Amino acid sequence: MKKALLLVNQHSRKGQKLLSQATVELEALGFELMVESTDHAREISDTIRRYQNRVELVIIGGGDGTLNAAIEGLIDTKLPLGILPMGTANDLARTLKIPTALSAACQVIASGKVRLIDLGWVNGKHFFNVASLGLSVEITQRLTKKVKQRWGVLAYAFTALQTILSARPFRAEIKIKNQSFNVKTIQIAIGNGRYYGGGMTVAEDATIDDRRLDLYSLETKNWWEIIALLPAMRQGNHTSWPNVRALYAQEFEVNTSKRRPINTDGEITTHTPAKFRVIPQALAVIAPS
Repeated sequence: MKKALLLVNQHSRKGQKLLSQATVELEALGFELMVESTDHAREISDTIRRYQNRVELVIIGGGDGTLNAAIEGLIDTKLPLGILPMGTANDLARTLKIPTALSAACQVIASGKVRLIDLGWVNGKHFFNVASLGLSVEITQRLTKKVKQRWGVLAYAFTALQTILSARPFRAEIKIKNQSFNVKTIQIAIGNGRYYGGGMTVAEDATIDDRRLDLYSLETKNWWEIIALLPAMRQGNHTSWPNVRALYAQEFEVNTSKRRPINTDGEITTHTPAKFRVIPQALAVIAPS
């Protein structure tokens, strides 16, 4: 019997109901579970460290924010991560091709295929999917728990639309190796994985183990240009559009004249000036091969 720590965000949209279902399914698949609730994001990594010598893997039920809160604990303990997608966007699960249906996600964990993935890093904070500044930060600030619970995945589209209509460009300097770009932009996003923001694609060929970060800067003049770009951003071919600057590297630096907040996996965690880098093969996850 495999011993696993099961951490579920019971305050997520479906947390309470899914916890009992997940427990039944995983025990039937041969897991011995130690169940803890993740009421406060800041306690998740501490809980993982506490169980370090008592379990063989950590299974987390929740969304991208809950998973992000577990990164430090997972790095410290080197325990593999199993994912039960229970959030609104589930972008990491989407990147890893983990099914959203609970039974199917439990089957993936039982199959035990471990894959090493990269992590992004900005100013000492790790992220799975994306770190960004500008438009997406404003969306995060408007995307309250209430809005998410009421609208689910539609909350992203609804809030994005509201924010786009009032978007204002800002000036930034992007440094990569010995080059420097001065831009006027409404958003800079730096992706480690493939998906973010409820299914937007970082770059057409981005994967979570390609040992690089993909940056794009939206240098559009009008709000309607952003609306026109949205379908391309879902497919990932937005990087070929004329007002989109696309770069990739293992490290970036971004400076702005005024300090601007930075969002990592949907939570505001740091601000400019910012240094970004990729940390290759940083975490073990259980995912379809």
